[in-house]
Amino acid sequence: MPAVNSVSTFNGVHYFAEGWKLVRLPGIRRYVIMPLLINILLLGGAFIWLFQRLGLWIPAMMSYIPDWLQWLSYLLWPLSVITIVLVFSYFFSTLANLLAAPFCGLLAEQLEGRLTGTPLPDSGWMGLVKDVPRIMKRELQKLGYYLPRALGLLLLHFIPGFGQTVAPILWFLFSAWMLSVQYCDYPFDNHKVSFHQMRRALRQHKTANMQFGALVSLFTMIPIINLAILPVAVCGATAMWVDRYRPQHARH
Repeated sequence: MPAVNSVSTFNGVHYFAEGWKLVRLPGIRRYVIMPLLINILLLGGAFIWLFQRLGLWIPAMMSYIPDWLQWLSYLLWPLSVITIVLVFSYFFSTLANLLAAPFCGLLAEQLEGRLTGTPLPDSGWMGLVKDVPRIMKRELQKLGYYLPRALGLLLLHFIPGFGQTVAPILWFLFSAWMLSVQYCDYPFDNHKVSFHQMRRALRQHKTANMQFGALVSLFTMIPIINLAILPVAVCGATAMWVDRYRPQHARH
């Protein structure tokens, strides 16, 4: 039976790559279908619309640059595009995660049981229905953590010159952290670990989690490939949970 190595020193790149393997496991694939369909419909449609609007948004954003900084336009133009795609991809991937959260939690539960040989209690579709209110409350907690920080970064972007240069870098780092939080939260929440405890645990391995989140963020911006990223990230994060966090945080 395929399993994740029990050694807990793997980096985030390993877990991201592992997600692409685990998502294809027999017996797991049927739990991938709903997250995959939601992601395809929402993220796919959103990116088609985005690429139709970029030609209008970029000139509008560049109009905030004062005349004396116009010589930086060749640099700020691609940075503005990157910022829009980063914000857009994270926003719609978050929305997809909100809609798919119950199915992602079930996928994480089933995969953890497969990797450890110890199924979680109340597993299956009936357990999913029962847990929907708690799962939705958890998603709102994540939004409450995300929105104030995201708003600050958006406002930073409107500082002429400095904002357009620094904001894309900060957005990428913030997105990497938030995507790690988003996907690692599914196995943590399955074990009723609080959102605060989960963030504290992730900070103890922040480099690996930032690596994982950065790869998820990059692949979320790539058309076609990004349509499959949601279940892949859930599987990779679940493998990370089993290796790094389960011994300390699982409620058996």
